[in-house]
Amino acid sequence: QVQLVESGGGLVQAGDSLRLSCAASGRTFSSYAMGWFRQAPGKERENVAAISRSGSNIVYADSVKGRFTIFRDNAKNAMYLQMNSLKPEDTAVYYCARRATPFSDRYYHVPRDYDNWGQGTQVTVSS
Repeated sequence: QVQLVESGGGLVQAGDSLRLSCAASGRTFSSYAMGWFRQAPGKERENVAAISRSGSNIVYADSVKGRFTIFRDNAKNAMYLQMNSLKPEDTAVYYCARRATPFSDRYYHVPRDYDNWGQGTQVTVSS
């Protein structure tokens, strides 16, 4: 079982930037598609961005396109989410997740495709 640890969340003002990091244990990180999800109070968990195992295929939620960038460094077993021009509606707990099965070089944006989740990091954007 892989361990995923998010970091980088915090309290910022609208318009600010944050970079979230996800550190993964183990030696198979590069075999799996990964994703960032978020969940705000009273709302369902939603995909923010997803990336294929090679990093060549990426998808973003419409709400974050042009503001967020997902990328990964397979040599460091790490994935990142650069968040710019943050808005109050971006406030949520952000989770990184690893897809359940390896090797496909596609992205996956549905939560049920993932079976390994981090503990989450809180992002709060004040207006």
